[in-house]
Amino acid sequence: IYGMEPPDSSVQSPDLVSLELTVENVEKALQQLYYDPDMEHKNVAQKWLTQAQTSRQAWQFCWPLLSPDKLPEIQFFGASTLHTKISCHWADLPTDQHQTLRMQLLSHISHFSSGPKMVLTRLCVALASLALHTMPQGWPRAVADMVRVYQPEKEEVNAHAHCLALLELLTVLPEEFQSCRLPQARRAQLREALAGEWTAVCPLLRQLLQRQEGNSQVKERALRCLSSWVGLDVPLHGESEGLLQDCFAALSDPELFDTAVETIVSSISQPDCQRTLLEQVEHWQGYLALVNMILFCTGIPGHYPVNETTSSLTLTFWYTLQDDILSFEEDKQVVYLQVYRPVYFQLVDVLLHKAHFPSEQDYTSWSSDDKEQFRIYRVDISDTLMYVYEILGAELLSNLYDRLGRLLMDTERPTAWQDTEALLFGFQAIAETIDVNYSDVIPGLIGLIPRISISNIQLADTVMYTIGSLAEWLADHPMMLGNVLPMVLQGLVKAELSVSSVSTLKRICRECRHDLAPYIHDIMTVSQVSVTIRFTNSQCMWLMQGLGFLLSALPMEEILGSLTTLLTPHIQRLDTLAHQEPSPTAKLSIIHILGMLSSLFTTLDISRQDEGSEGTTPAQARPNPVVVVLQQVFTLIQTILSKWLSDSEVVEAVCGVFERSVKTLLNDFAPMVQQLSEMLGQIYSAFPQASALDLTRQMVHIFAGEKDHFSPIQALIELVTSTTLSIFQQGKRNQCSPLGFLLQLPLPLCHHQIVGSQSLCCLTEHFSEVLFCLNRHCPVLLAQWLKEGLRVPGFPSAQVSMEQKDTFSQQLLREQTNKRRVKEIVKEFSLLCRGMQGTTGYSADY
Repeated sequence: IYGMEPPDSSVQSPDLVSLELTVENVEKALQQLYYDPDMEHKNVAQKWLTQAQTSRQAWQFCWPLLSPDKLPEIQFFGASTLHTKISCHWADLPTDQHQTLRMQLLSHISHFSSGPKMVLTRLCVALASLALHTMPQGWPRAVADMVRVYQPEKEEVNAHAHCLALLELLTVLPEEFQSCRLPQARRAQLREALAGEWTAVCPLLRQLLQRQEGNSQVKERALRCLSSWVGLDVPLHGESEGLLQDCFAALSDPELFDTAVETIVSSISQPDCQRTLLEQVEHWQGYLALVNMILFCTGIPGHYPVNETTSSLTLTFWYTLQDDILSFEEDKQVVYLQVYRPVYFQLVDVLLHKAHFPSEQDYTSWSSDDKEQFRIYRVDISDTLMYVYEILGAELLSNLYDRLGRLLMDTERPTAWQDTEALLFGFQAIAETIDVNYSDVIPGLIGLIPRISISNIQLADTVMYTIGSLAEWLADHPMMLGNVLPMVLQGLVKAELSVSSVSTLKRICRECRHDLAPYIHDIMTVSQVSVTIRFTNSQCMWLMQGLGFLLSALPMEEILGSLTTLLTPHIQRLDTLAHQEPSPTAKLSIIHILGMLSSLFTTLDISRQDEGSEGTTPAQARPNPVVVVLQQVFTLIQTILSKWLSDSEVVEAVCGVFERSVKTLLNDFAPMVQQLSEMLGQIYSAFPQASALDLTRQMVHIFAGEKDHFSPIQALIELVTSTTLSIFQQGKRNQCSPLGFLLQLPLPLCHHQIVGSQSLCCLTEHFSEVLFCLNRHCPVLLAQWLKEGLRVPGFPSAQVSMEQKDTFSQQLLREQTNKRRVKEIVKEFSLLCRGMQGTTGYSADY
């Protein structure tokens, strides 16, 4: 913030609550908001300004705030207020004032064309919002009028500033259209109207891009304006083709290169453009040259995002081109594939090169943000490679295998680890989503992997993930497990490889569990060591899930013994924690161990062992190993609850153990129904919590229809119902009317108000749907409930006055057909209740 003088700290901040809405008082409030060191004073100022923005007087006081003699932050608030009023309160403005408002905005944009930029942008957004409200009937040639008013003449003193202001306005208009919420029919009408205005925009952009004397700033804004408009699916043939040529010409200007690439890719990635271009068979060589130019931009030298940030913009082009080629009829498709398959093989080479890690020295110097952007960039490359497989097929895998083989078998020439890593990365990208079970190169790849000399963590991680991506193939070829499983187990004992090795082992245990008997001792030994000293919480959970898959395939007589060996150290630790006094450290450890049990029981499913078996005792006649373990630790869990019953996180962890077990075991959980029902009743009657309700629902779903379990389930339902009703009755007494139930959401231990609290926007939207239906079908009752509920002082928020509640009621009851308007009314009231209405207009942008 600049321009305003900090207030004298010895002067007491004004009492804004009692001030009337005047320009002078708005300025005082802004000064208090920006410069008063007292946060309470700042909050009061923000709430008062929010109310000022939503008031009817705002239509009048916003104009004096835009006076040339005002400071920039005051002008900005005036412009933001205008946008808020136009976008959210348009219905309050009489129709006969629309023309006047439009002329005032056009005039002020002209005045602020030289800055400040933040004020100009908000005024442009305000005019764009007005245009979207009035097009096409009220303002039939809106864009053409804007161009006519602001199109610069060379002899004008402010020609350059007017040109930039016009481009800003033309850029924000499609963006405002894309971001505003409109009914489908209205959106289609506006899209058609805006597309019709393209004839006024295209010649202007061509004129500006072709100017020899034009500076780079104007051309850069013109390119961004084009990117904004192509999102409206404007026609890109005729004169628009010349506009694309102008964009290519801009590539020669280093200052415009990045913006020109982004604009070109945005333009030719539009479905209308690329089909147009592909179908001009007589010009196929010209279009192929264009494709090769995009390929060059994809492979631009340097590492993303440190040396360049352009290549990522081109990736969507290759998706679109491929979809268009494969959408043609077969005979036409064959012709295009002959031309473009070689291009896509070149693309693979380019993508793998761009996926290369830099040298370890350079990579160490990168910031954490750069590393994260590079990781995301590689994910995008991975998705593109997966997509390219559709057009290149098995030949792509053969190509990658041949190159990897040459690298690893050529012992005379040293190989950079980045080359090996990039090729494995390509394999992994394809194998993650494509069925490679019938590929004839995978056996060779599995044979090559042990030959890789792993010299750093990035290569090791990619080796692990590649093995994991081939888990399904290994399930069909179990004799190859011995080639790669030792590498995975070695990775488990290295902390830096914990994520990739655990993920890979889990996938192998899931897919190959019936063939892991020769390796089970090694897996269990390494896992038990690693889980106690090396892994983070989430990695422990993944590992336990993997071990659950592994144990599921063991003979029944071996499962319980293996479970006991695996869990005994953790249960002993849990017993120690259960008898300690509650503390934050003990809580985290208890939740961690219970989470490990939940993860293990999620995947330990022996039911499949009975499928197709003959001469064996049915599973139902044998005690399920999970049930045996749960029965053994049940008393211990009750001890934990006796100390932690009021802690929702611990209770949630306890319920999670049983919920995961019930979902996996289904009817095999029957021996514990009586015990668990009683425990759930005790939990919910003492401290009602959502996790207990979720587990109750699961129990009812599975066992309510079972005659042997009907009695405990019935008792549990009765207890939960009576407890819940008592909560509702308490809520009813607190809120005095049925509206109290509507304005509250019953949750564990407390009520969170939807409209009048910090709840999620999606809940507010659902709530508006309820109010809309009530208003449509029960308007008399709704009016009565609103009257009764909103007269309660401080409800639903202390932020709103009785006058504002009355306004909300009146606005709501008037809308029985316009669901969108009801959502707007509820949203505005919700923001008002939280002291946040209007903040998106000025606080966020400022």
